[in-house]
Amino acid sequence: MAEEKKEQLKLHNLQPAPGSKKKKIRVGRGEGGRRGKTAGRGTKGLKARNTLRPGFEGGQTPLTMRIPKLPGFTNPNKEEFAIVNVAVLDGFEKGDDVTPDELRSRGLIRHRGRVKVLAEGELSKPLTVKAHAFSAAAKKKIEDAGGTVEVIE
Repeated sequence: MAEEKKEQLKLHNLQPAPGSKKKKIRVGRGEGGRRGKTAGRGTKGLKARNTLRPGFEGGQTPLTMRIPKLPGFTNPNKEEFAIVNVAVLDGFEKGDDVTPDELRSRGLIRHRGRVKVLAEGELSKPLTVKAHAFSAAAKKKIEDAGGTVEVIE
C-alpha cells in the first residue's frame, strides 16, 4: 500500500472548510438576470422602496401614538417627607424627647429624609416632639396633651 502524504500546514495551503463560504447575491445588475431590474422586490409600493420611516408599524397605530399623553410634569426637586402620625407617638413614655433619630432607631420610619408629623389618632401623654414639619392639627393635638413642638431646620 502506498503511504498517503500528509499536507503540511503552511500559509499557502490554508483555505476555508468546504461549504463554509457562500457567494454574495448581487441584485439589480441588469435585466437579463433573475434578480435584475426590480431586484426581487416586485413593483412599486412601500416595500419596493428603501424609505421606511422610523417607528412605522405596517399601518398599525404606532406605539408613540398609542401611549397616553399625560398632563403636567413631575417635579424632580420634590421633597419627600417620612410621615409619622400622632397615634404612633403615643407609644413613647411620658415626657420623652421624640426626635427623627429616635423614630428611626425604633423602626417607626424608614425614609431617610425629613420627618413630618400628621394628626391621625390621639395622644394622651405630654411629649417633646422634634421634627422638620407639623400639620396644624398635629401641632394642636400635641400641645393639647401638654407636650411641646420643636421645628428642626
